Amino acid sequence: MAEAPPDIVRAAGAVLVRDGAVAIVHRPRYDDWTLPKGKNDPGEDDRAAARREVWEETGHTGVIERDLGTIEYLTERRGVVAPKVVRYFVMRDQGGEFEPGDEVDELRWLDRAAARELLSYDRDREVLDRW
Repeated sequence: MAEAPPDIVRAAGAVLVRDGAVAIVHRPRYDDWTLPKGKNDPGEDDRAAARREVWEETGHTGVIERDLGTIEYLTERRGVVAPKVVRYFVMRDQGGEFEPGDEVDELRWLDRAAARELLSYDRDREVLDRW
């Protein structure tokens, strides 16, 4: 009997901007710098997931200004490789306060060039270039 193909992992995130700067987060688990994003909750649409994930990871709320489209890549979870699709939005920062946690321990507001240099993944640079 053939093994069933893995489900697609859906996620959403944002290029969160204020005064020409973009929010970049550090995740200690992976020791990487990335755009705020995360998996959609069951039944949650991409816009709601992006707003929730931005708030959870940055402590800031944002208003979605436009859709930046999706990126796709493979992810591994519990030894199973699955396709992941992440939809990104440009979000205008509406304020908030960052508090370090286990998932994200640092937030930086950087201009585009500095953010591009600090990001750990080419796929995040590709999304940033769409802004």
